[in-house]
Amino acid sequence: MATQKTAASTKETAPDMAPVKKIVPSSILTIDADSEIETPESREDIVWHEFQNAYRTKKVLTGTLGGIEKMDQGGMIAVIYYKEMRVVIPMAEMMINLIEDEKHNYGELVQRQSKVLGNMLGCEIDFLVKGLDTASRSVVASRKEAMYKKRQIFYMSDSSGNSRVCEDRIVQARVIAVAEKVVRVEIFGVECSILARDLSWDWLGDANERFHVGDQILVRILSVDAPDIQNISVKADVKSVNGNTSKANLARCKIQGKYAGTVTDIHKGTVFVRLSIGVNAIAHSCYDNRLPGKKDDVSFVVTRIDEERNVAVGLISRIIKQNI
Repeated sequence: MATQKTAASTKETAPDMAPVKKIVPSSILTIDADSEIETPESREDIVWHEFQNAYRTKKVLTGTLGGIEKMDQGGMIAVIYYKEMRVVIPMAEMMINLIEDEKHNYGELVQRQSKVLGNMLGCEIDFLVKGLDTASRSVVASRKEAMYKKRQIFYMSDSSGNSRVCEDRIVQARVIAVAEKVVRVEIFGVECSILARDLSWDWLGDANERFHVGDQILVRILSVDAPDIQNISVKADVKSVNGNTSKANLARCKIQGKYAGTVTDIHKGTVFVRLSIGVNAIAHSCYDNRLPGKKDDVSFVVTRIDEERNVAVGLISRIIKQNI
């Protein structure tokens, strides 16, 4: 009894012990022992560090054109996203050079530039960081200076008189805009338009079916005119990069043969058809009561083979399926 009493009295008189504070590790506990997971905050810190280094070293960065906005002061800006972080480029630094004269008077310049940028949404954009605000973590950049820097590297002659981008060389290009009959690309800081006839040996009814903004394609340089860094023009094509199989395919085409095809274009009553066997064809008449339209599936009868132009000539016997 005495022992129990002593223990009880000791428990009553013992001072309250302060609870031990547990330390929570700052790192994320991962399933795999050797793996690391980045939080949005840590990723943002890493990208911000990249911006600071690029600003100091004048390194060209590449982002995606994600939007166009009008500022409170009335100016327009392009919004670029670099690894999910927002970068702002003023319209004057986007290198959208439009001709201003009576022949090209299509409305207010800013609206025209905004329309051009709208067609470029989703394309890759090079930029140089021109200003940083650490407090708000905002970035202002210039596409123009990035393009000039690339031009200096790839178009200006080196000590031996040669340039990296030269005639007949195959280079990689970025698709920055696509219309029905033309694709606009950027080739190391210089923009260039490629017409549908230079895109493919096949007849293309709509370039949008094969090319998309944001694509990277191979082109062959046909000519380069580079008197100085600010005035450089380039001509290029896509089809010469790929082998021309039209002659080989034409040999498989037989007179009075009937083939399925798709209407690619209609001009002044002449119907241009791409046959399923890989042959370009021209039809001057249609035996179907309905008029053929672009992208219609048709049955084509070959009456003559024009080896000089590598096309089959004939007529449309019927429209298989209309593209309505």
